[in-house]
Amino acid sequence: MDKVGRYEFLAEPFHCDFSHRLFMGHLGNHMLNAADFHSTERNFGMTRLNPIHKTWVLSRLAIEMVEMPKQYTRFTVETWVESAMRYFTNRNFKVTSEDGQALGYGRSVWALIDTETRQPTDILAIDNGAINDWVERDKDCPIAKGSRVKMGADAPLVRSIDTFYSDVDVNGHINSIKYVEHTLDLFSVDWYATHRLRRFDIAYVAESHGGDRLNFYQETADNLTFNIRITKGGGDNETEVVRCCMQFSALDDASEQAEVDASV
Repeated sequence: MDKVGRYEFLAEPFHCDFSHRLFMGHLGNHMLNAADFHSTERNFGMTRLNPIHKTWVLSRLAIEMVEMPKQYTRFTVETWVESAMRYFTNRNFKVTSEDGQALGYGRSVWALIDTETRQPTDILAIDNGAINDWVERDKDCPIAKGSRVKMGADAPLVRSIDTFYSDVDVNGHINSIKYVEHTLDLFSVDWYATHRLRRFDIAYVAESHGGDRLNFYQETADNLTFNIRITKGGGDNETEVVRCCMQFSALDDASEQAEVDASV
């Protein structure tokens, strides 16, 4: 079996926004599904780990896109493990169109945790470090690695939301991509009509669970870059759970703007 997994998806119409292109959140879900398919097929996925009380949790995710898949088109997500250490593994992604054009890339960092203690556990202790058999160091991922998002303590609170059943994933905590979707909603439809999200970086600091109230603090780094901190709780019990950075570009190209205008 190849070290690189390749999985085909369809940009289904109800997974696309008003511009008829895939929502960033759905692309993130496809990437995480590809990661699960890849690890399961090679016997280090959740079907192997859950019976021994272990699971993968996403620590960081960066997605950088030149173009989002268009409605009804098929696209491929390639994924591979770039490196494996004791407590973390680096996994990359490449998104390509039907004709083989690179649409974008992703980088992610994963931790293996004990499902009973919720603490990190030794990845290399599983099956005598068999994950190393699947490490692919020679395949290029040309986007920058994620870096810690710096925010001031006085960043304003812009929204607070409650979490419910549909926010919770198979690991029993708030789904990784739900944070992405809630963050995307901080910007209006009018904003997305004139701007395109080029890169999304997110770092997961702590877990939150169904019923937790999430608070969103936003800071403008420049006219097209925004930093967001998400916390849970309030007062003395307020705890940071996520930090992310969104980098946009203006739709300056006339044909690109006309395509969006025609869709609205």
